[in-house]
Amino acid sequence: MTTRPVMQTSSLLLVRRLIIFALSGLLIFYHSLTLYEMYVGTSNTAHTLFDNVQSVFRVLISMSLLLVVFGVRWALWGMWFSISGLVATHYWAHFGHLPVDFTEGRHPLSYLKGFIFPTIITLAFHSSSRNGESIEDA
Repeated sequence: MTTRPVMQTSSLLLVRRLIIFALSGLLIFYHSLTLYEMYVGTSNTAHTLFDNVQSVFRVLISMSLLLVVFGVRWALWGMWFSISGLVATHYWAHFGHLPVDFTEGRHPLSYLKGFIFPTIITLAFHSSSRNGESIEDA
């Protein structure tokens, strides 16, 4: 028979897993769509070094987030590495005066918004494993 604290713990674990799944899914969808539009979409322009570097980070973000959804703990490191790299390319574009549209009128600190979802994903991942329940136990 399940007691109330066990039911609360399992429902909190479910909420944390849903948060991980939803945020990771949004990021995977966004970065995959961006890659699709860049390489398969109507863009017929030659890709610059900046575009190629960002594409590598977007692929790494998608792959590491997919592994995070499946509960692979070390994938959090890959997620943080790749998202940090993508944010670094935004700073490269901003301070390097590259001819990209997204830097116009933006404050340099606005690129740090890219760390909000990974922070929530990491906190949800760690809080579910800290309670003695691994994310793979579903």
